[in-house]
Amino acid sequence: MRVVNFKPQQITKSFLADLPERSRDVIEKRFGLSSDRRKTLEAIGQDYDITRERVRQIENLAKEQIRKSEAYITSAQKAVEELNYLIDSMGGVAEESTLLDTLSPSESEKNHLYLLLELGDDFLHAREDENHHKSWITNERNSRVVRDSLKRLYKDLDTDEILTEDQILDRFMAVIEEDLLDGKADTEIAKLWLKLSKQIGKNQMGRWGRMDSPNIKTRGVRDFAYLVLREHGKPMHFRDIAEQTSGHFGKKINVATMHNELIKDSRFALVGRGLYALQDWGLYGGPVADLVIEILKENKKPMAEDDIIEKVLERKIVKESTIRINLKNKKKFTQDKATKLYTIAK
Repeated sequence: MRVVNFKPQQITKSFLADLPERSRDVIEKRFGLSSDRRKTLEAIGQDYDITRERVRQIENLAKEQIRKSEAYITSAQKAVEELNYLIDSMGGVAEESTLLDTLSPSESEKNHLYLLLELGDDFLHAREDENHHKSWITNERNSRVVRDSLKRLYKDLDTDEILTEDQILDRFMAVIEEDLLDGKADTEIAKLWLKLSKQIGKNQMGRWGRMDSPNIKTRGVRDFAYLVLREHGKPMHFRDIAEQTSGHFGKKINVATMHNELIKDSRFALVGRGLYALQDWGLYGGPVADLVIEILKENKKPMAEDDIIEKVLERKIVKESTIRINLKNKKKFTQDKATKLYTIAK
């Protein structure tokens, strides 16, 4: 649904009619007015057998002619005012694709709106750089504050952090409110400002973090599995991990492939029969007997069977009977006949 109260195609048609034929054709091709696809300077130059720089000159001259034309002044003034008001309502700085998506769902109509933005003296167009996406600006100070705050937010984030939308907004608003004149930030506007950053983003599960983190910019089965397990919060069978990964990321994951990938990655621990957990949960991924030895070493004194079982179950998903069977291994454990306490066999 279009949110603007004017028809962009009608406005552009009214002021393009006064241009010379070639100038009008260049503008239409550069902005995709006759088709949804915008053409490059080089492609248009090939159409006319002229250099791309000459095409640029024709485009710039055509824009100046349009701005001075009576048709533009009379037909576009209210449209430009409306666009100005809309960008102001977005905090005076709007990421380009978000702005155009807000204005209209039609790709064709977006191209006509883009031309109106280019022609309007009320708007500044910030080009894309290594840290930020393209944006349209009506408030230069807010734009500087937002960009600086996004850089600071990125530096404050740890590489492995995964945040909910509310959490990332809280962090962002805490940073930006230090520099805003009135000391307040609107949550809905802050959501829009976050989209300006190329360094901060969200993954397929809607969780936010640094774009240079595999938790956000996922690169394969292992990263998908990590996010699924982390979201689940407790151990899962590799078949369930494969199923949920396929559901969340829209990619069919073979069960055997998932098992093989989990085994190879140090972030995961096999904590039961086919059950995997995240290594940083502190669950044990090795054999039961080795875990018992580790527990006895940590305790530094003999332990009763029930105490050993309790400690093992805190760190590994396994049946109690399996632990008791392992304790009967006389090559690894010794039980004092009097006290019934276990120690490591010498």
